[in-house]
Amino acid sequence: MTTHAQKIKLSPSILSADFARLGEQVAEVTRAGADYIHVDVMDGHFVPNITIGPAVVAAIRPHTTLPLDVHLMIESPEKYIKQFAQAGANIITFHIEACADAHHVVEEIKKLGVKAGVSVKPGTPLDSISEILPSLDLVLVMTVEPGFGGQLFMENVLPKIARLRDEIDRKGLAAELEVDGGINATTAPKAVKAGARVLVAGAAVFNAKQTVQEAVQALRESLG
Repeated sequence: MTTHAQKIKLSPSILSADFARLGEQVAEVTRAGADYIHVDVMDGHFVPNITIGPAVVAAIRPHTTLPLDVHLMIESPEKYIKQFAQAGANIITFHIEACADAHHVVEEIKKLGVKAGVSVKPGTPLDSISEILPSLDLVLVMTVEPGFGGQLFMENVLPKIARLRDEIDRKGLAAELEVDGGINATTAPKAVKAGARVLVAGAAVFNAKQTVQEAVQALRESLG
């Protein structure tokens, strides 16, 4: 287990940012020392909420040099991969529950020169991704039910994160283990202890109580 905050990547989610000044917020979190910019894409079908599409990804691309970590919470993700890649996505993560042929989707993402990730909901077994795990650049474990920001971290998912960490390490795989949902200064250390190496945080970074710089620093400090 790593305890050094520098080794843990932070991927602030723009879902909680001020959309009226999105480019400015992306630049702000970049200056604050984020590692990725997390972009939550929701279609109103796979999840009940509707958020943004490729046009917003293209709009924020000039405002940061950081990798854009695009999380597709949408049905038929294969239909939209090319659009998000062309918009400037560096990592495209889709849900294993949303497609019939995950191998094909991973291949299509990689053909576009983009890193491929797969996400699993809290109740989805890890067996569902075992076959494609060696092909992945990232695995995103949800610690809330996908669809809305600001939810509480589900601690019962921690053993699942630990099992996945063990499998990745045991097999010497390259996939980064990312966790998304309810991450803040209290829950981040728990996720990292379980094996997460990339933390998605929305409301903990973009909020009225502190500046983005202060919020990022608080997250880093919580990790020791």
